[in-house]
Amino acid sequence: MVFAPFFAALAQQPAPVSAPPPIARAVRLEPGPRETRLIFSLSACVAAQSYVLDRPARAIVDLSEVNFQIDPDAGLKAPEKRRRHSRHRATDAAGLVASYRFGRLAPGKSRIVVDLSGPAEMISSDCAPAAEAYELSLSLAPQAEAAFRTAARAGAEKQAAAALPQDTARDKARETATAAARPPGEAPRPVVVLDPGHGGIDTGAIGRDRGVEKFLVLDFAKALASKLRHDGHYRVVLTREDDVFVPLRERVRMARDLHAELFVSLHADALAGGAGVQGATVYTVSERASDAEAARVAEQENKADSAAGVEAQEDASDVNDILFDLTRRETRAFSHVFAHSLSEYWKVAARLNKNPRRSAGFVVLKAPDVPSVLLELGYLSNDADAADLSAPAWREKAAAQVARAIDAFFASRQPEQGGAPAPDAASGGGALKATQSGGN
Repeated sequence: MVFAPFFAALAQQPAPVSAPPPIARAVRLEPGPRETRLIFSLSACVAAQSYVLDRPARAIVDLSEVNFQIDPDAGLKAPEKRRRHSRHRATDAAGLVASYRFGRLAPGKSRIVVDLSGPAEMISSDCAPAAEAYELSLSLAPQAEAAFRTAARAGAEKQAAAALPQDTARDKARETATAAARPPGEAPRPVVVLDPGHGGIDTGAIGRDRGVEKFLVLDFAKALASKLRHDGHYRVVLTREDDVFVPLRERVRMARDLHAELFVSLHADALAGGAGVQGATVYTVSERASDAEAARVAEQENKADSAAGVEAQEDASDVNDILFDLTRRETRAFSHVFAHSLSEYWKVAARLNKNPRRSAGFVVLKAPDVPSVLLELGYLSNDADAADLSAPAWREKAAAQVARAIDAFFASRQPEQGGAPAPDAASGGGALKATQSGGN
């Protein structure tokens, strides 16, 4: 099987230091009754720091940056590969390792996440010369439940105290917004936050043609940002500008800190055995999923932090306050207005799913004061959608329609201020009747 597109995309990522990062070209798993070893073959040694977490049980290994030129599915067992869209852990664990994944975390940082089949401790993480290469050997041994819980609490504290990758993303977003600010005296421009899903160690879905979600949605976000910035009506910020991981709630926090007036999260789905399912879907947030498929997608996307080895956080999105509730209701109404507009404009340029408007409890859409939608651009498990997502011409055409939908949304909200340009019928706006009804 050829993984050239994945490796080519990785190679395009800029190195944070003058010397290129070491390359990882192979990995093997050696299970045993008393010890399980996970061994990476590297072009040079790297220092490793490890700890465990227990929600769910995982071993985390933080490294200086490594260029992983390894099949991103290497750590998934056969059953999990068949249902890759659900990102469930495998059931046929090898020793103490249920599954594992690896990738870039932030500039200069990489991470290996090992899903554990039971309580375990990392007894060593050594890097040493081997035949014509170096080997990073991670050794796991069984551990008593009580001792594992204690170690996991220490691991969570260690992670919380460390410099987190979202700090870089947050600073970059603020710099972008500041640079885009208009001079004093000019009318303020609405902030639009574009959120390319996944990133870094979290690859997202991988298509049969080896298209990788995290790269495809970043390309789309950049194309859309370029169109929105062209006429100068908006201050446009991306939650990530390159291949880094940003936790879900940090994406929401960035939008709120910037007082964004619209948040658009971009993704691409994949279905095991669903090659016939195609087209884009627009999601809004709701306490109860609109259907089983929406519930599945939300569950999948909400696991991004866990997949990247980030400790689970308590959900503080529900506040018992009347004013807060009124703000949230109004925000969700505007979210539904934009979802309607977006689906109408999208169908001018590209395919919609047969049920294109759905809702569920997406963490990334829970800002109470920022209208937010999640756009699944298509299915990487469908050949036609996968081909479109990789085609620059299709990307430009589809991004143009999303930009027009955003123009229409702001024109309908602030017509007395001139706002953004009104939609024109030739671009698909003639079919659009904005509605305040938020139902699916």
